Amino acid sequence: QVQLVESGGGLVQAGGSLRLSCAAAGRTFSSYAMGWFRQAPGKERKFVAAISWSGGSTYYADSVKGRFTISRDNAKNMVYLQMNSLKPEDTAVYYCAATSRSWYGEYDYWGQGTQVTVSS
Repeated sequence: QVQLVESGGGLVQAGGSLRLSCAAAGRTFSSYAMGWFRQAPGKERKFVAAISWSGGSTYYADSVKGRFTISRDNAKNMVYLQMNSLKPEDTAVYYCAATSRSWYGEYDYWGQGTQVTVSS
């Protein structure tokens, strides 16, 4: 069982940066691949980025590649999403998720989400 709590969302101007954090509770955190997803109003939830259990491999949606960076600290049970050069289209609720499978498979645990709003 893994409990996830996101933080770090807020309002930022286009071109700005935000760093999202995801705190995980659970002794087996380091065995899970972790992902970030987002859901804009009236739209489906979409994949943003993922990181392997060791942190050695990362994956990104084309829309954020080169602007966002996912990282993790297994010693602190934390996952981060550094978001730079933000655009209004990045506005969404961002969710942290954990999976015991591959990063592109189904995710087992989800956080409650944190709102990111990018103004033009």
